[in-house]
Amino acid sequence: MNLDELNSLSEAEATHGFMQCCTASNWVEMMVSSRPFANGQELSSKADDIWRSLGEYDLLEAFEGHPQIGNVDTLRAKYANTKALASGEQSSVSQASEQVLQDLADGNAEYLQKFGFIFIVCATGKSAEQMLSLLLERLPNDKITELVNAAEEQRKIFQLRLQKLI
Repeated sequence: MNLDELNSLSEAEATHGFMQCCTASNWVEMMVSSRPFANGQELSSKADDIWRSLGEYDLLEAFEGHPQIGNVDTLRAKYANTKALASGEQSSVSQASEQVLQDLADGNAEYLQKFGFIFIVCATGKSAEQMLSLLLERLPNDKITELVNAAEEQRKIFQLRLQKLI
């Protein structure tokens, strides 16, 4: 799809498209109603402006749209060494050790218990070891700091997805 096609979608189709980028319903509604976008930069800027206007409820709703990395089998599949990763997003990911996978699963569980939402990070291009390092760096934070961190990571994620959308 290109930008002209996005601008021409029905409200329902546009809602579906934006929902693939971010599951915060208020963000999606405002993105749909902000069309048409003159160019990709306007789309990107508007997405950021809307995101920054949202409250904690909206952030948590967006975070819930991500699968929780909670068990070693899921992590093993995610970080398996493969040459066919979609769009090369995780091309720098190497095969992770069982210990790193277990530590990620344990850290994710601890994070959820402490903050009440899952660990959000823009994983594109990050190895399992890098993800674990980021998780361990963020675990000592307080909830407000972590909401800010997770919101910024979510912003990075939807910006990548918007680029893919058009």
